[in-house]
Amino acid sequence: MPEELKDKVALVAGATRGAGRGIAVELGAAGATVYVTGRSTRERRSEYDRPETLEDTADLVTEAGGRGIAVPTDHLDPAQVRGLVDRIADEQGRLDVLVNDIWGGEKLFEWDTPVWEHDLDNGLRLLRLAIDTHAITSHHALPLLLRRPGGLVVEVTDGTADYNRENYRVNFFYDLAKSAVLRMAFALGHELGPRGATAVALTPGWLRSEIMLETFGVREDNWRDALERVPHFAISETPRYAGRAVTALAADPDVARFNGTSLSSGGLAQEYGFTDLDGSRPDAWRYLVEVQDAGKPADVTGYR
Repeated sequence: MPEELKDKVALVAGATRGAGRGIAVELGAAGATVYVTGRSTRERRSEYDRPETLEDTADLVTEAGGRGIAVPTDHLDPAQVRGLVDRIADEQGRLDVLVNDIWGGEKLFEWDTPVWEHDLDNGLRLLRLAIDTHAITSHHALPLLLRRPGGLVVEVTDGTADYNRENYRVNFFYDLAKSAVLRMAFALGHELGPRGATAVALTPGWLRSEIMLETFGVREDNWRDALERVPHFAISETPRYAGRAVTALAADPDVARFNGTSLSSGGLAQEYGFTDLDGSRPDAWRYLVEVQDAGKPADVTGYR
């Protein structure tokens, strides 16, 4: 069992499903103790009303070789977040990795809908879930992370800084949310770097999350059946790929060289040499620019 992170303590905020779950499991596979948080539990579903639960994620972390600890938390509630961090401090006395992956906006945005036509309450709720949660969590968790040098903060978003600078993303609210998280990593880099810690933004590529697979009517074991309808889905990746990216960063003694920057799972796979579960190295953001957005037929040759 790999144990690069066996003495490390991580908090993956927003770990119930998707990239958060993949990141938590891979940190566990590297031996870390991983606190996983979210609002969907076996007793109570969140507004997503989906079957994935926080306890399931914790079990997967433990099965992978780490120690998964589920702590139901609403990251919009500062008191709950403060209690979470106090618990980690009491039980572990340290925090080495903070992953801010809180999102919760899948059912709140309307594709290609201008701000004056978009449901305002949903748009503002999306911003609170995507931005306020990250700020609240960082406010309470970073003093613990800074107790020891070498801490890592990963702000998970959708899109690299270069891609989002040049491309309109879905609508006003979605675009603002994902760009704000990129800027959070930049700002945190300035605040954490002089204090011995590192902050980065990380984007997965086209993610084969539970919701995405369900939308396309496929499972992980037959996901390629969706390619006839959505050919560019061929560049997609599992949530564990982003997890391997975070694990590589957390195990890198020279991770500070990335401080304040925007990274992608595909780019880091080239840097560190890890692969997705199928042994490939999908580089989605380069593919999107050079193939999909360029109007070329789907062809992942040279991109995975």
